[in-house]
Amino acid sequence: MTEPIAPFTFDTPPSLVFGFGAAGRIGEIAAARLGSRVLVVTDPGVVAAGLVEPALAALAGAGVEAAVFPDVVADPPEAVVRAAAAAAVAFEATGVVGLGGGSSLDVAKLAALLAIGREDLADVYGVRRAKGPRLPLLLAPTTAGTGSEVTPIAVVTTGAHEKMGVSSPVIIPDVALLDPELTLGLPPAVTAATGIDAMVHAIEAYASASPNNNPISRALAVEALRLMGGALERAVADGSDRAARADMLFGAMLAGQAFANSPVAAVHALAYPLGGHYGVPHGLSNALILPHVLRFNAETVPGPYATLAPHAFPALAEIGEQGRAHALADALAALSARCGLAARLRDVGVEESALPHLATDAARQTRLLVNNPRPLGEADILAIYRRAW
Repeated sequence: MTEPIAPFTFDTPPSLVFGFGAAGRIGEIAAARLGSRVLVVTDPGVVAAGLVEPALAALAGAGVEAAVFPDVVADPPEAVVRAAAAAAVAFEATGVVGLGGGSSLDVAKLAALLAIGREDLADVYGVRRAKGPRLPLLLAPTTAGTGSEVTPIAVVTTGAHEKMGVSSPVIIPDVALLDPELTLGLPPAVTAATGIDAMVHAIEAYASASPNNNPISRALAVEALRLMGGALERAVADGSDRAARADMLFGAMLAGQAFANSPVAAVHALAYPLGGHYGVPHGLSNALILPHVLRFNAETVPGPYATLAPHAFPALAEIGEQGRAHALADALAALSARCGLAARLRDVGVEESALPHLATDAARQTRLLVNNPRPLGEADILAIYRRAW
């Protein structure tokens, strides 16, 4: 007898706006959804790329006053989050716009939450601890990677090397505005790392052991991989390839919707300490770890990876299930190499002597490890790091 579909919850933004030129509508959308005073949260690179001025002009044209918080950094620390929230309060913002990569979008989410003044950052780390309310929120990504524009998650660097996450439907934005034009000309290295990051989201969402793994997330993950598997190399090779940029941005968003509801697992758990201790960008950290975790999982749970493989790489369709799961790991490693990404932990400055400490840190990421399709402990994590080194 066929089992019925298990109960699940699927959360996503109430409004998605996608298309070339969509950023030109930011003024009219903000006027209708965010109010008359908007804080734009971004980073110096986005400012230098000339992406903030058109947004400010569009806001002004719609009668919306705007202030800019331009101080977001990669792997944002608590001080930056608090400063953004303080800027929103000082400006008496009625809404927040996040414009940039995943770090800017994460800071914008938390600024919108904390500016209300009812919750403190220290109290909202964890799952569903943030209760709201928050300021109205619009997120516009300038990279095709994190999918933060559609997720309930914001990651913050705490202390010297550790990261903590806020996961709550409260910080899902009111509007996700996706304009592929904002990603044209993104440097090849950033394109490659953020693209692999998005593919990791799709893969881990599809295979997640979360009880909320659901048919919507799996369908989105499959389509995300189909799009990005065919587009990433083209986007890396030619930053002005409009079709490739559109497929990457749309695919990253779909992957974000997928893992927002069917959470990621061991790849992310092992990647986080690399960012915290060595400053390795998140996407690159995931790329370095991905094939090794997939090979570990495929030894006992090959099914999900065998199913996904031909969607990302059609040539793998003819390989048997067990072989196809391992072939997916090999194909992803080869894709990373063709895109110019480092292949080994030693290539990004990780010392072999540091691997046990990294394994201890990764083992603390229990909210992620519980979703891995194959259980693993600290000894397994260390073995994976050694294979990646």
